[in-house]
Amino acid sequence: MIRLGRDFGKLWTAASVSTLGDGITFTAGPLLAATLTRDPLLIGVVGAASFAPWLLVGLVSGALVDRLDRRNVMWAVDLGRAAVLGLLATAVLSGWVTIPVLAAGAFLLGVGQTLFDSAAQASIPAIVGRDPERLATANGRLLGAQTVSQQFVGPPAGGALFTLAPWLPYATDAASFLGSSLLIARIRGRFTVERTGPATSLRADIAAGLRWLARHRLLRGFALLTGVLNLVFMASEVVLVLLAQDRLGLGSIGYGLLLTATAVGSLAGSLLTARITRRWGEARAYLFSIVLLAAVLAVIGLTTIVAVAAAALAVLGFAVTIGNVILQSLRQAVTPPELLGRVVSAYRLVGLGAIPAGALVGGLLGRVDLRLPYLAGAAVLVVVVLYAARLVGGGAIDRARAAVAEPVGPQ
Repeated sequence: MIRLGRDFGKLWTAASVSTLGDGITFTAGPLLAATLTRDPLLIGVVGAASFAPWLLVGLVSGALVDRLDRRNVMWAVDLGRAAVLGLLATAVLSGWVTIPVLAAGAFLLGVGQTLFDSAAQASIPAIVGRDPERLATANGRLLGAQTVSQQFVGPPAGGALFTLAPWLPYATDAASFLGSSLLIARIRGRFTVERTGPATSLRADIAAGLRWLARHRLLRGFALLTGVLNLVFMASEVVLVLLAQDRLGLGSIGYGLLLTATAVGSLAGSLLTARITRRWGEARAYLFSIVLLAAVLAVIGLTTIVAVAAAALAVLGFAVTIGNVILQSLRQAVTPPELLGRVVSAYRLVGLGAIPAGALVGGLLGRVDLRLPYLAGAAVLVVVVLYAARLVGGGAIDRARAAVAEPVGPQ
């Protein structure tokens, strides 16, 4: 068994704590929005607001992460997110909450996420080293912890807390970010990358990260694929709460329990990805994950049986996690350390920047028919599989790893 050290354990625990709160509000947010409006488009606007910061400030966040101590960025951002959630809890308790207030809160939390996620992904190689198996193990364990907290424990807890009092989920999430901030502040070491050469402007730093990603054929292609996948996934996710209520007949607690099916599959994926890629290779495993996604979207769109929908969501979680572990580990392994924050943010500008569009598309399609986002998404993914097969063909992933002439092991 690979040992990753005490500092990784602190990061792992912090991720578990904060994502537990996220899982609670992941369920409570749509339920609260559904009490304020039954318009799928307006619910989609709230979802879009949480990811819009990747389009607006994501590149700036990545450049700042490469200039600052990445650990300090993480604990400070989590402290700020705790404050935002505390204000949202107050708004819900006082009866001031509206769709615009929810969207504004989601946007501020999204700004924090652009900084935190870029800093966290850039910090992992500094904590565990750049060896491919160590990176895959670290990413798998982090995703596994996040899955249990955010998708397995959090959703039913969110549904139950929302039933007790709609403000409770937001207060709980605020406490989780406060705990995460305290844990991350205790990680040892210095997480500032040494910069050589003359001082450059923030704009020049952003341009350097964009150029590096644009010139890397494999990561550039994966970024485009991730954007399409996220658009499809978000288009279906924003109407899931309405689909669960109107087609599956579930209440708030039932909806939270339904989401735990995704967690079961995601946990299995986090535990098995390293073994699957070792046996099949990263390229075949990645293609397999997209084929599974296309199949399960079609099933969810067509079924009215709760058990079938739950099984499909479990397979969906399994497939998404396999793809995420493979791509995160590859990106961390082949990107120069001094560029990692900027490359992560540039990659996510493309990958996550498509999510607001997906939320709006899902809302518009849901107005026509709640099944349409799922069936249209399945059709799109058939085309995605063909493009992905061409991208990874001929040992492209192995060549990208072989081109990195850097020592492995903890730095």
